[in-house]
Amino acid sequence: MIACKQLTKRFGEKEALARVDLQVQPGSVFGLVGSNGAGKSTLLRVLAGIYRPEEGEALLDGQSPWENPGRKARVRLLADEFYAPGQDSLRRMGKTFSRFYPSWDQAYFQRLCQMFPVDAGTRYSALSKGNRRQAGLILSLASRPDILLLDEVFDGLDPVVRKLVKKLLAEEVAERSMTVVLASHNLREMEDFCDTLALLHKGGVVLERELDELSLYLQRVQAVFPQGVDRAALAQKLCIASWEKSGSLATFVARGNREEVLAAVDSFSPSFREALPLSLEEVFISEMEASGYDMENILG
Repeated sequence: MIACKQLTKRFGEKEALARVDLQVQPGSVFGLVGSNGAGKSTLLRVLAGIYRPEEGEALLDGQSPWENPGRKARVRLLADEFYAPGQDSLRRMGKTFSRFYPSWDQAYFQRLCQMFPVDAGTRYSALSKGNRRQAGLILSLASRPDILLLDEVFDGLDPVVRKLVKKLLAEEVAERSMTVVLASHNLREMEDFCDTLALLHKGGVVLERELDELSLYLQRVQAVFPQGVDRAALAQKLCIASWEKSGSLATFVARGNREEVLAAVDSFSPSFREALPLSLEEVFISEMEASGYDMENILG
């Protein structure tokens, strides 16, 4: 299990991570979302043992990865910019990785090279951004890590390759209980893939919930009240996260399951009401607005 306890990381006067608390269960896909500069990449580097926190701790099965070769050998970080010697080909890099990673799987490496549309014999410097990302993914997966940390992994990949990557990651999670921590600013990309999501802003965790729970505990309601009703009246029975009203039509987001929310609405005798599903982005926007954040300056 990955556990962060009051994790704080600074670069000079800048606090990149501020007292982060979170847990990632083994064999799960954990998503980190947030805008650029929110602290996602820094958190991944702390978990990989590249950065040492100033305060608090990051633990992998109870041990810090910092200056811990045994723990670091179980972790693979694929950074947003995957570095490799420009003259090396993917095939040559595979030989290098096989000497450094004891769990290297050469047969799996060869199979991955056949699956992805990237030439294993081409110099790395001659590859496009998308093909460089594919090369990094092949090397990372063939290392057979217990924990795979991915930073903006889908950036630069076409839809077919993105689907292949999700399929391969899902297989590794299901068959080997590999743990995946995936950082991205793209909420829609994470919506159908992650088990749990955490929203980071200014180095702190604003919200952390299981994906199934997110879809159940917020409802967007449209209702027509011929006799009129205001937010204060509804708020006596419901926890309202956002509210808009145009004439007799009220549109609002309320916390609670669908049946409970609609039952509360029905007590005000609407002539029409319906509960609509929220997208993941709408859930996070509602939560951030309820916390007092200016969403225009947080999520793109």
